[in-house]
This record gives sequence, structure tokens and C-alpha cells, in this order.
Amino acid sequence: MSDSTPLPADLIRQLEQLAAGNASVDEVTDWIRAAGGPECLASPADNLRSIDGATVDLGRRDRCGFGEVIFGEGKSAELITRIIQTQLDAQQHALVTRLDNTTAAQVRRCFEHAFYNPLAHTLRVGQLECPAAQQLDIEQVDQIPHVGVITAGSTDQHVAEEAIETLFWMGIPFRRFDDIGVAGPARLMASVPQLQKADALVVVAGMEGALPSVVSGHVAVPVFAVPTSVGYGANLGGLTPLMGMLSSCTANVAVVNVDAGFKGGYLAGLVVSRIQHATTQASG
Repeated sequence: MSDSTPLPADLIRQLEQLAAGNASVDEVTDWIRAAGGPECLASPADNLRSIDGATVDLGRRDRCGFGEVIFGEGKSAELITRIIQTQLDAQQHALVTRLDNTTAAQVRRCFEHAFYNPLAHTLRVGQLECPAAQQLDIEQVDQIPHVGVITAGSTDQHVAEEAIETLFWMGIPFRRFDDIGVAGPARLMASVPQLQKADALVVVAGMEGALPSVVSGHVAVPVFAVPTSVGYGANLGGLTPLMGMLSSCTANVAVVNVDAGFKGGYLAGLVVSRIQHATTQASG
């Protein structure tokens, strides 16, 4: 480690405790081991890999809980392949979003274990088999923290699929609820008992974007609203549902960008990931 590399703030506090006599050498040593040993002293630059066309951040998983996601639109198959291979070499599995069918086919040929979802335009690549995303068994919804993914209409499905693929890549269980928009209130009300068992919700809606506000009034968890560009002319390419969701009067709605299924899924996944972590800590 160079002399110019700053020490992590947590380590500085531990050393201050040691210097003040409030902690023993053994206690600080144990803390360093628990924090990852000498690696906790490493500079963030040590986890960057420069390849032709990109700088891959291999430290993101340790900092943020999940690895770097590859935005596929506009990238060549060769560049995406190099980035994925860099992640695999570091024992990290990959997620590529906004990947067209042709580029996906070229990338898939380079890896043994890959799954492409043509509706979501996502590609998952791992060290082991990459199966299709499977939702949580209904018998387990009372015992396992999970995310509910809701579509207002069937035409919103491609955005919801991006959220689902993101959750599955994160290792977050999910249940899906399709085509339960406000045009048929009975469909939504029939699903409310199951929605109330989720620990976070992703609500995907186009047209006027009313569904997240209605759903959020029935649940006590964060609702991540995803406006879509699906709708008639007054939908304005997703601007109308975006404005409607941002103007929601219910307190537990947060809104992401138009057609941003990845962002909605990722945020909901982070919520459930912290619940999983807390449950593991409590049981351990």
C-alpha cells in the first residue's frame, strides 16, 4: 500500500481506540480479520481492471453488496465479452441489461453458462448453470423475505421482466402478479392478501400510472414505481405516468425512470437483501 493511500475511517477509529487504551491489540486484530484482513487496507484502485475499452470495477461487490452491472446498449459483443470474462475471472457472475438479440447471441457463444431473456433483453452469465428465473413457491411466502413484482397490464411485461431478471441475479426471491391494473379493481383486490406478504414491491405501469398509488394504500412496505412508455398518445412516451407517480399522495411510493425495470428491481432487491442479512445475523 502506498503512503498516499488513505486508511478506511472504520480502521482509523479502531486505531484511535487502541491508542486511547480503550481496545486491546487482540481486539483490533480480531476486527481487522473480520473486516477482511489485509484486504481492508487496500486502495479502491486495486480492484479496478483496465481492459481494452473499459475499466471494470471488481470492488463494487464488496462495497455495495452486488457486482457491477453491464449496460449493453451501444456496446459491441467483443467488449461485453471481455467485461464478462474479467468478472468471471474474479469469481463474479455477470448481468447485462438492454442487450439486443443479435449481440446476445454473439456473446452467449463465448460462455458455457448463460441465460438470455429476449423479453427483458437481459443476459446472465455465471460460473455454473444459469437457469430461467423461477418465482418463490406460494407455500413459502410467509417464511421467506421476497419482492412482489406487479404489472398493470400485459404490455408492461417486458419492463417487469427486466426487474425479475435483476432480482434473480441478486439472489432475491420474488413473486409476480400480472395484469392487475386499475381498469379492473377486482383483480387487484384479489391479490392484496398476497401483496401484503411481500417485503418490497415493484409496480410497473403505463397509461396514466395510477396503480402504484392504489397498491401502496394496502401495504406497509416500500413501493418502487416504474412508469412505462406503454399507452396512447397522451402517455407521452412515459412522461404522463412518471409525473403521476411522482405526484402520488401516498408516502411509501418511490419512483424510478421510465422503463427502468432494472432500477426498480435493484432497489427492491437491496431492501430484501438487508432483511436477509439481518435475519442471518440474528440466527447466527
